[in-house]
Amino acid sequence: MAPSSDSSRRRFLKHTALGGMASLSIPGIITEALAGEKQAPVTLKKDSVLLFQGDSITDAGRNREAQEVNSSRNLGGGYAMLAAAELLHAHPQKNLKIYNKGISGFKVYQVAERWETDTLALKPDVLSILIGVNDFWHTLSSGYKGTLQTYQQDFKALLDRTKQRLPDVQLIVGEPFAVKDIKAVDEKWFPAFDAYRHAARDLARQFNAAFVPYQSVYEKAQKQAPGVYWTYDGVHPTLAGAQLMAQAWLKAVKP
Repeated sequence: MAPSSDSSRRRFLKHTALGGMASLSIPGIITEALAGEKQAPVTLKKDSVLLFQGDSITDAGRNREAQEVNSSRNLGGGYAMLAAAELLHAHPQKNLKIYNKGISGFKVYQVAERWETDTLALKPDVLSILIGVNDFWHTLSSGYKGTLQTYQQDFKALLDRTKQRLPDVQLIVGEPFAVKDIKAVDEKWFPAFDAYRHAARDLARQFNAAFVPYQSVYEKAQKQAPGVYWTYDGVHPTLAGAQLMAQAWLKAVKP
């Protein structure tokens, strides 16, 4: 059984009492996590359309019936909404149009089934995709029979399809992540899940996409607070975790 939130917090407090906590601020931690990434430039022009795609981490309780642009009902309550709010606040002259089409529980093949209406029809100038945790998690929890190769092939096919239809789209690929020893994330996850993370990174490179290394971001953030402060079950972010992700995501964009 994974350690409880209380035990994780006690270990963190003991560690910091012994002088183990680094002095880096959260912006500094994000900068450190991104330091090794060679990011493809993602620029926002006037009237750009931005689309967030993914699973529950991106969905974040959005109203799936809401079709309006730049709406909290459409954007949900997670990192996508927080990143969108920052962009809209900082760059009103750009007249950005931002959507969220993430759906809780989805794996790559399920996203692909809705790709025509949920992505291609919107003709995004910038497409951000965070997908993969369910492609692994559901093999443990729901009897899903997909493999790492399934994930790689499905994701590559999705990106190929996108670039064929939208050759000028700028891509941002988020790294699937999991925080160890918190509720859902136990010893069964590793090292197998790491291969899914590496696959997402490899695909980002193949398609010249900006890559957001969320696993590193979360690991380095634990220098400031324990994992349960950032994610309540090892996968889904708390409010603080969502803001952490939003700030890391924004580093990939150059308005």
